[in-house]
Amino acid sequence: MKNLIAAVALALMSHAAMAEDAPKWSLAIHGGAGTLDPKAMTPEKRAAYEADLQAALDAGSKILADGGDAMDAIKAAIIIMEDSPLFNAGKGAVFTWDGTNELDASIMDGRDRSAGAVAGVKTVKNPILLADTVRTQSEHVMLMGAGAEAFALEKGFAVTPPEYFATPARREALERMKAKKLSALDVDHKFGTVGAVALDMKGNLAAGTSTGGMTGKRWGRVGDAPVIGAGTYADNRACAVSATGWGEYFLRVGVAHEICARLRAARAMNWLSFDNKGAPIAPEAEDIAQTVQDVADAVMYDVAELGGDGGVILVTPEGHAIFSFNTTGMYRGRATSAGVNEVAIFGGEEKASATPDH
Repeated sequence: MKNLIAAVALALMSHAAMAEDAPKWSLAIHGGAGTLDPKAMTPEKRAAYEADLQAALDAGSKILADGGDAMDAIKAAIIIMEDSPLFNAGKGAVFTWDGTNELDASIMDGRDRSAGAVAGVKTVKNPILLADTVRTQSEHVMLMGAGAEAFALEKGFAVTPPEYFATPARREALERMKAKKLSALDVDHKFGTVGAVALDMKGNLAAGTSTGGMTGKRWGRVGDAPVIGAGTYADNRACAVSATGWGEYFLRVGVAHEICARLRAARAMNWLSFDNKGAPIAPEAEDIAQTVQDVADAVMYDVAELGGDGGVILVTPEGHAIFSFNTTGMYRGRATSAGVNEVAIFGGEEKASATPDH
């Protein structure tokens, strides 16, 4: 047993030495996944989405490049997207069946796995900030509805009027849904949930997710976005994940935690190998990246097998920034201190690899 412990320690030391060459920080963002039609994407519309994605990426990247915390970086990125009417979070959130905008958000710190979440709030401009306040200034993890709004007032959040969140496109989607007796999936061709995950220079991970839910949702429906372990999870020992998609299925799979749990197991079982003299061998960066991609893809395949769709973004302690989605597209972006900086919408559009060079 002592020999095994020593071998593990040596392998971890080798892994740490290898990581010195990896990106010192890494960031990935998403603005929703879904059935996106390239033919319906006008140049003007695409430019608008890409501009807001890049603005979010730049906001988070600046904090990380300046040595700031992963938590601050993901909040900065998510706020940009919550404030944009293009995404289903904050301003531009979808309407419930009753014609209101109900917002959900969650956030998690990989250092201590502290977490905060809110569900069904209607008066908070940036729900991600309220979720973080639940994390830092309450003994709870999740608050909902009127209670969450009362907490927000107590903590100094301004009351944002309902007209701020409403947009003509989202209202038209609800009216069309009712008039034609459509399902939410018929009018929501994409899930506009937003999220961000980051690794900072101190080696800490963070994840956050924010959404308006599904068009025409009733009875206080809550999806995966505010649920720790389903839509959001961060653990310095494994990864940081933010999800977007058909929430009912992501809840059933426990997508975010499932990915991190499998990666923790992969580290313990597969990333530790030995040469013919019994000496530990540090894994290659490319091998780790492929394992991470395979794990994320496998969990998303599980979602698809149940009938759900969507996608995830994740960042690892080594700085890998990974996307996985089982839809035609996902609004997304990633940046690292190694020079990666890109945004994309449809599958296969990445121009560069976010795999660390060694």
